[in-house]
Amino acid sequence: MSSTGTTMKVYAALVVLALVATSRSSAIPRDDANKRVVDKELSDEKHFEGEDHNPDYDHEAFLGKDDAKTFDQLTPDESKERLAIIVDKIDKDKDGLVTEEELQNWIRYVQKRYIFQDTDRQWKEHEPEDDKLTWKSYKKRTYGFIDDDDKNEGDSNYDYADMVNRDEKRWKRAAENSDGSYLTKEQFANFLHPEEAKHMRDVVVEETIADIDKDKDGFISLEEYIGDMWPNKDKEEEPDWVKTEREQFSSFRDKNKDGKMDKDEVADWIMPPDYDHSSAEAQHLIHESDTDRDSKLSKQEILDKFDIFVGSQATDFGEALTKHDEF
Repeated sequence: MSSTGTTMKVYAALVVLALVATSRSSAIPRDDANKRVVDKELSDEKHFEGEDHNPDYDHEAFLGKDDAKTFDQLTPDESKERLAIIVDKIDKDKDGLVTEEELQNWIRYVQKRYIFQDTDRQWKEHEPEDDKLTWKSYKKRTYGFIDDDDKNEGDSNYDYADMVNRDEKRWKRAAENSDGSYLTKEQFANFLHPEEAKHMRDVVVEETIADIDKDKDGFISLEEYIGDMWPNKDKEEEPDWVKTEREQFSSFRDKNKDGKMDKDEVADWIMPPDYDHSSAEAQHLIHESDTDRDSKLSKQEILDKFDIFVGSQATDFGEALTKHDEF
C-alpha cells in the first residue's frame, strides 16, 4: 500500500473513532471510572465536590442535559414561569402538591426520554429498511474504513477490530431470538443502551471487565480497579478519595475477600441492586425545598427554590413545554 493510502486510512480511522465515540457515548464504557456505575449518575456532573453541593447535577436530573441548557439562558422570572408549567405536569393528581413518587416518576421519565430520543436519532441516521437495521449495514456505516484483509497486529485497524467484535457480540445479544443479522428499533435501543434491558446486563458486565482487566485473567484486581479510576501517570501522591476507594474495594466490592472482583461482584458494583438513584434524587430535592416539612412540595415551595431545580441564565428547556404532554 502506498504511503498516501496508508495516511488516508489512518486519518479515516481517527475520524470514525470520533464519530463512534459521539454516537455510542452512552453505550461504550467510559475511561472515567466514576462513570462505570451504570445506575449511578442521573447527570455527567458530580453531585458533590467534597462537601460542596453542585446544583448542575440536580438541573440535569430534573430536566435532562439538553433541556437544562436553555434554562441557563433565561432570566429568573422566565425560569420560574416555565418551571411552573413543568410542576403542573409533575402533579399528576392535580392536588396542588408534588409527592416524592410523582417527582421520582418525573425524573425517570426524563431519563427514558433521552434514551428514546437518542435511539430515534441514530435509527434514522442508519436508514433502516422495512423497519429493520442489518448488522452488515450498521458495520459498513460505522466501520466502513476497515479492510478485513488489512488487519496487521499493531496498526490502527487491528486495534479497532476489537471494537467491531465487541459491537457484534452486543448486537447478537440484542437480537435475542433472531439470527443476529438485523435488529428492530426496540432491539437497537437495547444495543445502544444495554444497561436498560435486563437480558443485556451481562454484556455490560463483560465489557466493563474487558476494559479494566489488564492481565486478562477474567477478574478485576484492586490495582486494576484503582488504575482505571486514577492512572497516576505522573506518580503523584494518592489523594484521599483514592484511598477511600481502596477501602471501598476491600470492604464492599470484594465480597468474598479473595482480592479481586468476579462477574457477580462487578455487576453489584456497576448496577447496584439496592439503590435507586431516581428515588434518592427525589428525596434530595424534597429535603432541600420542603420548608413546611410535610414531605411534599407545593408549587410555591418549588418556585421559591427554583435555582435547585433549574437555575437561570446559568439551565435546554427546549421541548419541555411542547413535547412533555405524553408524560
